[in-house]
Amino acid sequence: MAYKISDECISCGACEAECPVSAITAGDDKYVIDADACVECGACAGVCPVGAPNAE
Repeated sequence: MAYKISDECISCGACEAECPVSAITAGDDKYVIDADACVECGACAGVCPVGAPNAE
């Protein structure tokens, strides 16, 4: 299943820069992952300082 960013997101942008398929974009109050584009690599989870991206 694709990764999803939880409400723990602090909008730092680290995950967006790390995503190899550009599936992450800034949302209104947190970053969001396009489930159709996500390749489930986990790169976003590896760089997030608060552990917001999680596999669904």
